[in-house]
Amino acid sequence: MKKTPFIFLFFFALQFVFLSCSSESNKDDALDDNSQLLVAETLLDVSYGENEQQVYDIYLPAGRTADKTKVIILIHGGGWTGGDKADMTNFVSLIQQNHPDHAIVNMNYVLATTTVPAFPNQFLDVGRVVNKLVAEAEALQILPEFGFIGISAGAHIALQYDYVYDTNDRVKMVCDIVGPTDFTDPFYANDPSFPIALSLLVDESAYPADTNYAEAVSPALQVNSNSSPSILFYGDTDPLVPLTNGQQLQTSLSNSQITHSFTVYEGGHGTDWDISSTTDLQEQLSSFIEIHLPVL
Repeated sequence: MKKTPFIFLFFFALQFVFLSCSSESNKDDALDDNSQLLVAETLLDVSYGENEQQVYDIYLPAGRTADKTKVIILIHGGGWTGGDKADMTNFVSLIQQNHPDHAIVNMNYVLATTTVPAFPNQFLDVGRVVNKLVAEAEALQILPEFGFIGISAGAHIALQYDYVYDTNDRVKMVCDIVGPTDFTDPFYANDPSFPIALSLLVDESAYPADTNYAEAVSPALQVNSNSSPSILFYGDTDPLVPLTNGQQLQTSLSNSQITHSFTVYEGGHGTDWDISSTTDLQEQLSSFIEIHLPVL
């Protein structure tokens, strides 16, 4: 008879453990259910600064969670003085189709004018977007790890931000499509109009007095051991960005032992590449995202 209370206590303890486990399981199930309740959402022209051009569109997938939903940021081209996020609409559709569990941010930045320089302002605009997304990660239910896809000037901005400004290692991969990477290249340096153009693009007050600006804003010359995996696409007859810029970046990435891929297509600045080239680019980029910005 003396054993009865112990037997009772034993079964009571088992029941308590079972109920506790069931409760925790229910909590987990509830969290899963809540994530499923989050429907896809699109927010357009979200402001990230005082300038009217400092806006982005964000595409949030259904079922997103703060521990898995990583973010791809799109950066348009236009010679630092033109272009718009609308130019990247095809990439929004492509990512939504191939990577439906990623969030997408399609950003504008303040375009350069004769009185508003591009550098470093446009790099800093990317930082403002990243910082805002980090601060709002819980509310948006996103994981603040980023991949960049940039075209032409947008690729230059993406590369420069990652190689110089991403001190917290938020960026995990960069896609560079026909981006300028080395302004010391003879293609630029031997052009008599280039020094004038560069002086208009650079805010010299933002750099030390003895700065070599052509070097300072050249991503290929800023690669270091902390640079992110990079995938590069160039044309072999590009009249705006020489193939040597892609080759120089490839060399710099190799020397720093940074994972990278380098593909050259027949044609110019991307707009005249044939269907097989653009399809290959899409397939390579999709695989690169799956490897370096996976949704786990």
